[in-house]
Amino acid sequence: MLKKYQEKLNSDKEVYLKIKARPGANKTEVRGMLDGEEEVLKINVAAAPEKGKANIELLKFLAKEMAVSKDSVKIISGAGDKIKLIKITRRR
Repeated sequence: MLKKYQEKLNSDKEVYLKIKARPGANKTEVRGMLDGEEEVLKINVAAAPEKGKANIELLKFLAKEMAVSKDSVKIISGAGDKIKLIKITRRR
């Protein structure tokens, strides 16, 4: 599911992802695309939505999946919302 974003990251050195997070899940995983919305990924997050725990888990998951360091993944907007804009950069 993240393959096209990984390819874009490799070629452009940065990629923006729009994500609908679902905290409190059993496992952190990509669940597909949001119905009726183009380019919004649904991701289950295995952390509670309290004190930033779900955001931290989401960023760790994306860093691992995109093969970048954790400090290369940033929430640009929506830190307190279910829909977030994430920027991922690859150092040259």
